[in-house]
Amino acid sequence: MTRINVGETMPDFVFNTGYRSDVHLYDGTYARTVLWVVRYIGCPPCRYDAHVIGQRINEFKAKNANVFVLMQSDQEHIQEDLERTGEPDLAVEIISDPEMKIYKALDIRSAVDKTELRGEGSEYERYLAKGALTKEAGYTHGDYEGDELQLPAQFIIDRNGTVLFANYARSMGGMLTVDELLEKL
Repeated sequence: MTRINVGETMPDFVFNTGYRSDVHLYDGTYARTVLWVVRYIGCPPCRYDAHVIGQRINEFKAKNANVFVLMQSDQEHIQEDLERTGEPDLAVEIISDPEMKIYKALDIRSAVDKTELRGEGSEYERYLAKGALTKEAGYTHGDYEGDELQLPAQFIIDRNGTVLFANYARSMGGMLTVDELLEKL
């Protein structure tokens, strides 16, 4: 598939989360759905993002938005990591996509190397800043799963499936922060 753009319709993917099966990306419950795409549960900055979103989920819901974090991890790894870190009741649902079907369908590409993954200039500075926050929060590397060079992405979709915002990040530092994404809502 080709990359999805603002104004186009996001497929209503059906997937498993860490604890549920056959979940739809958007079901009309919320006006908008945020799809936050990272690598896997053992990736410290990816895990940190899920943690921060979980802590701030009520801010998303106050803006009538639901959030899913897409990871390459299988359900077992997600459950084990959440138990290990003491967050089995994390308020954000993590989509389990170990076969990377959604990544491929949305054409979310991989970096060519670690330098591209980290980014350059201001994106590299953002990458370093998130790394410091991740370390301060105590997240360490877990199991390696999937594509180590997977680039992230972020989407906001309305209840009809129309893409309102699409960010195919060029590096890990190209992701919006939770604050920035909340402003977009």
